[in-house]
Amino acid sequence: MPNAYREFMDLMPDQPLEVGEITSIAGGVAIITLPGGGVLQARGEGTLGQRVFVRAGLIEGGAPTLTYVSAEG
Repeated sequence: MPNAYREFMDLMPDQPLEVGEITSIAGGVAIITLPGGGVLQARGEGTLGQRVFVRAGLIEGGAPTLTYVSAEG
């Protein structure tokens, strides 16, 4: 009998795709600030001030510069 929960979880990506702004670069590692205020480190190509997509500690590419809107009340 198949496990419905396991099948559902297999549909989810292993790591979420996040977007943030590069605030510092040192030794091939970028410090990225997320819109909610979180900070993470990632390896990859980018320039200071650039918005990038990040997944699993790697910069996947540039992200568009859009206005951040929070729906929380």
